[in-house]
This record gives sequence, C-alpha cells and structure tokens, in this order.
Amino acid sequence: MNQWLMYINGEWVQARSGERYELINPADRSVAGTAPHGGAEDTARAIEAAQAAFKGWAGLPAKERAGYLNRLADLLEQHKEVLAGLITLEMGKPLAEARGEVAISADYLRWNAGEAVRSYGKVIPSSSADKRLLSIRQAVGPVAAITPWNFPLSMAARKIGPALAAGCTIVLKPALQTPGAAVKFFELAEEAGIPAGVMNLVTGDPKAIGDKLLTHPAIRKITFTGSTAVGKQLMKSAADQVKKVSMELGGHAPLIVFEDADLEQAVAGAMNSKFRNAGQTCICANRIYVQRQVADKFMEMFKAAVEKLVIGDGRAEETTIGPVIDEKALHKIQSQVEDAVSKGARIVTGGKPIGSLPGNFFEPTILHGVDQTMTISQEETFGPVAPIFLFDTEEEAISQANHSVYGLAAYFYTKDLGRTIRVYEALEYGIIGCNDAVPTAVQGPFGGVKESGTGREGGPDSLADFLETKFVSIRI
Repeated sequence: MNQWLMYINGEWVQARSGERYELINPADRSVAGTAPHGGAEDTARAIEAAQAAFKGWAGLPAKERAGYLNRLADLLEQHKEVLAGLITLEMGKPLAEARGEVAISADYLRWNAGEAVRSYGKVIPSSSADKRLLSIRQAVGPVAAITPWNFPLSMAARKIGPALAAGCTIVLKPALQTPGAAVKFFELAEEAGIPAGVMNLVTGDPKAIGDKLLTHPAIRKITFTGSTAVGKQLMKSAADQVKKVSMELGGHAPLIVFEDADLEQAVAGAMNSKFRNAGQTCICANRIYVQRQVADKFMEMFKAAVEKLVIGDGRAEETTIGPVIDEKALHKIQSQVEDAVSKGARIVTGGKPIGSLPGNFFEPTILHGVDQTMTISQEETFGPVAPIFLFDTEEEAISQANHSVYGLAAYFYTKDLGRTIRVYEALEYGIIGCNDAVPTAVQGPFGGVKESGTGREGGPDSLADFLETKFVSIRI
C-alpha cells in the first residue's frame, strides 16, 4: 500500500499535524494508500519555499529551464507503466487510457520547453528621436496550481510545464482522491535535478490549503481546473489581491450529427468522447443531437457499439470502461437517469448501477427522447450516460447546442463544407471538433467561454498567462 508524502523545499515531509487520510480504489473500494492531510501551515511553508526559489529560477537562461523540462519528460516516458498504474489505481480509468495520459503529459512538458526559448520581447518604434522603446516579458511570480482527479497527471503537467518554462515557481495541490501520480511526478522532478523550492506539493484539506493559496501575498497567479461553482469562489477570493487567474471549469458539450454525416465516423466519435474515462471528462459529449432523418440508423449503430464495451477494473487489459470516482458520483448519475425517465425519456440500453461488481460501476447508458425539461439536459453528468435529442434543422441544432451557461467544447459531424464553416462560427464554445471527437492537442489552446472559464492552456500562447509585460522607455 502506498504511503505518500508531501514535497516542500526539496524535502519529503509529513503534514505538520501528523494526520493522514485514506485513498480509495473506485474499482473495488479497497484502500489504495494514504496521504498527508496537510493544511494551512504546510501550505505556508510551501509558498515560502516557492517565493525563496523564484528569483534564482526566473534568472536562469530559458535554455536551462527547457533542459530541466525535457529531462523530466524523458523520465515520465521511462516510468510510463508505474505512472499509468497509479492513475488507474486511484481513479479507475483503463490502463490504455492511463498510458495515453502519461504520453500527453510528457508532450506538455516538451512543448513548453520549446516555448520557453521563444518568449520574445518587442522593440517599439518611438515618436521621439531621443527615445528607444521596448517591452519585455517576465515571470509573474510564484504560482498556485489546483488540479482535478479525472486527469491527475496530465492536468499537473499542463500547468507545471508553462509555469516552469516561463520562470515561475509553483505550489501544486492535487485532488484529494488522486495524489499518487502527482507524488511520483515530483519524485521524477527531483531526479531530473529541478532545484529545491521550484516545485512544491501539498496534499490534504482542500479548504485550508486553498484559502492559504488565495490569501498569501506571495502567490501571484492561480491556475485551476475543476467545477464552475468552485472556480467562481476562487475568482472572488483572488480578486481581493488582484491575483491573475486561469480557470478551466465545467462543460456540457453538445455533439451534433447532421443528416449528411458519415455515421460510422459519428458513432466512433460519440463513443470516444462520451465513454472515455467513463464519461468523466469536462469536454465529453453530454448532449447528443441527431437529425431526425438519420436518428434510427444512428441509434442502432450506437447501441451496438455501447454494448460491446467491456466493464471492469481498469487494471485488467481487456477493460474498456472503468468505474466512476465514488459513490456520490454514482448517486448523481442514477438521479439524472431516473429524472429523465420520469419525464418521458426511454432507456435504450443500460440505466443502472452494476451491483454484481464491488466498485462504483454504472452501466454504459443511452437515453432516447430527452428534452430540455430534464436535469440531464441542463447539468453536467460526469458519467457514462448518453442522452439523445432529435432535431430537424441546422438552426434548431445550433440554438439547442448553445442553450447552456457552459461553453467549453462542442462537436459536430457533417460532410458539407459550407455547413462546417457556418456551424463552427455559430457555436459558442472555446473548443470545436468538426468530424473530430478528440480535438485537444498540446499545440492547440485549451479553454472555454461563458461559465466554462477564462484563459487558455497549451498552444502557441501557453506561457502568456504566466508572464507579465514590462514596458521600458529609454531616453538617450
């Protein structure tokens, strides 16, 4: 059983309180390990370490910072199986998906290493002959990163990579349920030679840790991935010190299948988007809109694909869909299904928890005849339930898809180029997949509009949110 520690100023430490908490494997509800139940005092120590290390780290040539990140990426790849096993143990996703998460984590580090050496300033034409004007970009300062349980390694890498590349130091608070992959990540960072204090890891009490990160004046930026409700509270608290924030919040992604779509491609995309990670992704398809003319054929093909999924412990190689994170999630999913059925939806397949398995398993489910009166049409599910809505016209599909406070990701399938342009321009989302249910890439900016967040992670501007612009005017 894993006995994790926190990492503060280059040392592996227990919580000052001495308290620990248990980590639960969602596949069988056994104890997977324990971690320190850190609090405000531990967080303050981590912040002070990040503050003390900041000047030295920011002062390194970008090429040297990039070198550390590339070495860390190499180590992630060398320890892929160990990291994947920890991800699966603590949050349940199949090993194949966990291995993919390790691979993209290394890619995030390498991409940002490349961007580190391209953080350009500007020489600005002056209106006076005796002046020279320029702007430079410098690291914002120590950063607090708060990551979710559904991608416990890649979300850490996506935040740590640009922060370190820009010259920032960092304090990471991983999700309560899944600290293991982050702990191993920090062990590898130590092996890569990243100096003490540059990266600090605190686990435990979310409120105590979060409050200290938000109120300590040394922290100059908060980067958070999680629910919209929590994100709003963090933004309010960060405003008291005008801290910079990046917020990747909730989603309620539509996936639209038009009458001219390649249905095999659309079904494969819906499967990949909806049931990856047991539907526990912020960008998964939560609302599937199918044009009436092809609805019966799509439903037939979709049902057949769903019923081929292999449900079980993610550590078994044959498993293609694992458990949901905990019993609370299980109850939420069941509640949404029961609400939809009570209001007229029909269960095509699935529809209930799997009592024959010891963990938090819910049958992969399709609901037909869903409408706007049902909870599932308004709230993120975070589970393996695919609600099907019917539509008649392109305008109707766009209107229904945009009828949400969320704006993270949206998908659609069509062979019509004109429709492609009309639809991606009209959809009110930060990420669009056209005939592509996996549009995210380290090279592309990731983030949402409306109540799905602010700022972007990844892409050509990945360092931008971790840098301040300084204007310099020189009289000669």
